[in-house]
Amino acid sequence: MYAKLVKVNDQWVRNALERQVLEPSSRYYGGVTDLFSGIARPNHVGTVNELAVWTTAIVNPDSAYYHDAGLLSAMERCADFLLNRQHGDGTISLGSTNFHSPPDTAFVIDLVSNMVRLLEQEGWPEFGQVAEKLELFLQRTLPAMLTGGCHTPNHRWVITAALALLYERFRDPALLVRADEWLAEGMDLTEDGEWTERSNGIYNAVSDMALFHAARVLQRPELLEPVRRNLRMMVYLVHPSGEVVTDYSGRQDYGHAATMANYFLICRLMAAHDQDPLFAAMADYACSFLIRSGEADSRSLPNGQAMMAYLLYPESSIDGLERAPLPQQYEKILNAGYPMKDNLRKMEGVGHHSQIHHSKMHTAFGSPLVRIRDQEDSVTIMTGAPSFFSLRHGKADLLGVKLSTSFSPGIVAFDEFAAADGEYKLAKTMEKGYYGPVHRSMLPDSRGINETSPWYLLPHQERPLTHLQQHRLEAQVSRDGEEWIFHVKSDELEDVYTQLTFIFGANGCLSGEGLEPVNGHQFFFKSGSLLYTEGQDTIEISGGAYEHWLPVLREDRHPAGNGCRYAHINLITPFERTFIVRLGTKQE
Repeated sequence: MYAKLVKVNDQWVRNALERQVLEPSSRYYGGVTDLFSGIARPNHVGTVNELAVWTTAIVNPDSAYYHDAGLLSAMERCADFLLNRQHGDGTISLGSTNFHSPPDTAFVIDLVSNMVRLLEQEGWPEFGQVAEKLELFLQRTLPAMLTGGCHTPNHRWVITAALALLYERFRDPALLVRADEWLAEGMDLTEDGEWTERSNGIYNAVSDMALFHAARVLQRPELLEPVRRNLRMMVYLVHPSGEVVTDYSGRQDYGHAATMANYFLICRLMAAHDQDPLFAAMADYACSFLIRSGEADSRSLPNGQAMMAYLLYPESSIDGLERAPLPQQYEKILNAGYPMKDNLRKMEGVGHHSQIHHSKMHTAFGSPLVRIRDQEDSVTIMTGAPSFFSLRHGKADLLGVKLSTSFSPGIVAFDEFAAADGEYKLAKTMEKGYYGPVHRSMLPDSRGINETSPWYLLPHQERPLTHLQQHRLEAQVSRDGEEWIFHVKSDELEDVYTQLTFIFGANGCLSGEGLEPVNGHQFFFKSGSLLYTEGQDTIEISGGAYEHWLPVLREDRHPAGNGCRYAHINLITPFERTFIVRLGTKQE
């Protein structure tokens, strides 16, 4: 695998060199043009990421670019670009958002500090100028790291890792003090290993890698325990294709394809550290996605660069380590014991009133979910997510099943969960009331009936609640051989528009006499059964209904541009219905 990885890395070098901005009058001179925006950015997913790849190539005797003079010149231009785009306060801007950003600067510190270590480790005199410029960049970041804040939960650990890596180089004790301030907040993951953001495609690996750096430099081995828990959880969150489960993510990887590639570096490091056969097998599996295409692919190579695992951490060799088999058949419930409801009740007394700037509360953290894998079939049953069920059957993908209501209105994210004898019960009780007039004594000032009274200046929190209504929806999911059985039920509240939607991938064929097109990607599933086929694999669903005419309910949406097809079953409360999903193989 190492030889293939070297080949992929060299291909990435060639691709990025072609995109370096060489016009001296451009403010982006020396940067590498972003494939998505067309702008060179000094961030960890842009120019700095490319510079990290170049660094691993130029110091590696097995690379075609080893001590290459042309690449060295490109690196010098790149280092100048990084210094030129660094703000006076020591930060960089992400570019797409997050300007003068301490956390995005911390991401860059991770890569740049490793680059400097690699260049110094190689000891080639010609590297001196590049290494000095990169070290100057790091030195300039010190004030921002000592004072800067974050937006999201994982940012805390990225900043902590940056503080540790800066301490390793500059030995300023203030960096340790600041790192301890962040670590004092405590680790934000469940016993089963789920981080706050539930981001299996991106931020799990980010938090894991950050804590590895912090544990190593700060000599805090206890920081590796969350990493272990998360990696052991991830064994159960991989589809047969190698795609990780992103069906319930709280971040931008939600519903997007991602592989285990981002986990290669941390799996390899933890396998070597713990001499763990399971982590070693995970590292092999993750590496297979780095080199699968045989060429550089910006969607698969992880930030931090896989080659650094070989070059910067030679002690991370796992060549002689035994491998444990990765599970391919299991039924695993995650977070069943997490005290989610207790914590949500406690939230009311914290004082932030569920308001947080430039981030979100992530109240779905710790929601129970079920992962079922049976060779080429992969099922996820979820609470706290827009979809409550997804299924991969060979090549045929039922990407999600969601329930929407006009009561709230919007998608129902189930928050009750129970499991017994292979049956999974999900439920949600929604509340919606009305609000009376603000008592005269609570009004901001006395006002006459003809005076302007802006709505936003009234103390709405003081309005008394009237006519509180409740509405309960339940779903039960069970399996009988090659069939999945959905039983959905409402309470007795009448005339609530409801829509059960089955979401399919775009590559298969959707057919059925009871299907009526709404547009190119939406269908009413009125009666009978539908059949979704991709390759030889089939998913058949029976039990359509058409009790109202609405193609979409308020606060729900079915975007055309995401490559999905939607089959809607329209229901009116009260209802109690059963739908059957049958898995099969097309006969020749």
